[in-house]
Amino acid sequence: MIELRDVSKIYDLGEVKVSALVNASLTIDKGEYVALVGPSGSGKSTLMNTLGCLDRPTSGSYLLAGEEIATMESNERARIRNQHIGFVFQNFNLLARTSALENVELPLLYGKSIPARERHARAMEVLKQVGLGDRMDHHPGQLSGGQQQRVAIARALVNRPSILMGDEPTGNLDTRTSREVIGLLRELNEERGLTVILVTHDHAVAKTTKRQVVLRDGQIVLDTTNPEQALRLLHSSAEELLSPEK
Repeated sequence: MIELRDVSKIYDLGEVKVSALVNASLTIDKGEYVALVGPSGSGKSTLMNTLGCLDRPTSGSYLLAGEEIATMESNERARIRNQHIGFVFQNFNLLARTSALENVELPLLYGKSIPARERHARAMEVLKQVGLGDRMDHHPGQLSGGQQQRVAIARALVNRPSILMGDEPTGNLDTRTSREVIGLLRELNEERGLTVILVTHDHAVAKTTKRQVVLRDGQIVLDTTNPEQALRLLHSSAEELLSPEK
């Protein structure tokens, strides 16, 4: 489904050029549950933006469902995002003055024309799937943080994507609520075969995934199904960064 080959991303800041990704290669098959982990500035968000077709790499190849993304213009990438990818963010990004149902309907207003009755039906369906069938008319301010994130997940699912991407999806939640949200993501992965890719700095969240991709200085330094191995590398990396230069 996802095939990244020797992808680099360089940001030109005038006098300074920053290499955010360096020759990254990665394959993710349909139905996987993957965490992208690493210290701040390691490149994990840049990798997520690349995989999510939000940004175009400077060089390399990115095949998504057999289509080459690296050479696409922004409008073409938007089409691919709409077809294949749903996003969940740390800050929920819900519209405060609209109901949960209306928030979930929003993605259906773009792209292909969908009648209002079908939009309502699909939004209601996914809200029920995430356990909010009795909160459809509530505005975000009337919902808990966990409920708001469930609305955000429902909104990400309403276009029926094959891939769900989460950028620190539990970052603004307490421990108990984080477990509930992660439990929902695991259910979507295990019971419905949805491919889930998470960016997280939370080791507890990373341990719930089936595969951990560790980044440092823009490079993929480990790709493992052993979360303890990923954790050890992250700890050793932190110690190296804090040690004095020799």
